[in-house]
Amino acid sequence: MLGKGVRGRRPGYRPGSTGKKSLMEQRPRRAAVPLVWLLSRSTDLAVRLGGGDPRALREEPTAELMAALVAENTRLTAEERALVGRVFAAGDRPLREVLVPRTEVEFLDAELPLAAAARIAAGSPHSRFPVCRGSHDEVIGFVHIRDLLVPEVADRQVPVGELVRPVKFLPAWQRVLPVLSEMRREQCHLAIVLDEYGGTAGIVTLEDLVEELIGDIRDEYDVQDAQARRLHDGVVEVDGLLNLDAFAAETGLRLPAGPYETVAGHIMAVLGRVPAEGDAVQAAGRRLVVARMDGRRIARVRVTPPKAGTNTPVRGGVTAEGGPPAAAGPATGDAAPDGA
Repeated sequence: MLGKGVRGRRPGYRPGSTGKKSLMEQRPRRAAVPLVWLLSRSTDLAVRLGGGDPRALREEPTAELMAALVAENTRLTAEERALVGRVFAAGDRPLREVLVPRTEVEFLDAELPLAAAARIAAGSPHSRFPVCRGSHDEVIGFVHIRDLLVPEVADRQVPVGELVRPVKFLPAWQRVLPVLSEMRREQCHLAIVLDEYGGTAGIVTLEDLVEELIGDIRDEYDVQDAQARRLHDGVVEVDGLLNLDAFAAETGLRLPAGPYETVAGHIMAVLGRVPAEGDAVQAAGRRLVVARMDGRRIARVRVTPPKAGTNTPVRGGVTAEGGPPAAAGPATGDAAPDGA
């Protein structure tokens, strides 16, 4: 019957062309669902009978594949593709690369009277404060500025430790995107990041993680000290806490990897000591000058072309200027001595 029907077709004739189209022609995906389901189930059964795990055969698309698909999608604008690319790139970074280090966090001691804590909070641009007992490694919770200013608490000498809210703890190796999803789901705005020894490495906030994906979100309380500023003659001044990827994006200079996450850490590693204002190192034909210190921390760094004829000792593919030369080590990364 089937063969006869095929032989009997007239040239140019299509069954159903004079009436309603078949279900397969109208809704091909919906019509194929039962067939796909049956094939999938039968394949799973065959794999199980062979002693395998069918779930192991279902590979999820990698971030690289998804990024490639987005790049090829002509329906997205260049700005939309750049945003999605930034999400894939930043979302896979560990928390240790994006956290606010403990040296930059305002902690409140649990024994601090409420009145004193309120005065500290009133002069701060932050709204949430980790509360510790003695050491910054002993965080017991956090308080919101509203907790410190509530009129219901008549005794202004009550210790802050009695008002703490529970705080979330996260290991430093966790990735940005899963943590962001987790914090959104739990409506958690602040988390303490722990190092490998269980000590406090720093904090992350929900806003910080969102900014990692979509860029800076400025409000009226943000301190207007830009992470990077273009000065004269191609000089760029950056925040010392800028991580290596962000530093490369701002300056075009890729520093070698090492036991550090920031440009300040790189400078300290090259110098081999706590730097002073005016100290400088060289990398790939540029000078990184310590422009401002905040205590023992490098606050601002100026990236500028090197001075001609500067004689500097070489270490690890970079050069150090000023002070005692650092100990020699193996060359790493892209950085190279001036004139190499």
